[in-house]
Amino acid sequence: MPNRGHRPARTCVACRREGLKADLTRLVRAQDGSVVVDMTGSAPGRGAYLHRDPDCIAGARKRRHIERSLGATTSEELWVRLTASV
Repeated sequence: MPNRGHRPARTCVACRREGLKADLTRLVRAQDGSVVVDMTGSAPGRGAYLHRDPDCIAGARKRRHIERSLGATTSEELWVRLTASV
């Protein structure tokens, strides 16, 4: 029987702090090698999590954390979308 008090934790690729899955944005490597935002949190494929914090987003972009974690390329459109969601 599942534990009703369990709340899944994930680690932000930028700051390396743990956070609740609901508080992080999941990014997924698509089949074409690009990175997309997973709005459902359950899309198939390799995923990485990022806090919805301007510092984490800027740090991940500057240090290429998403590209390194997913082995994929990011687009300018992705960064605009992440920044707008803050």
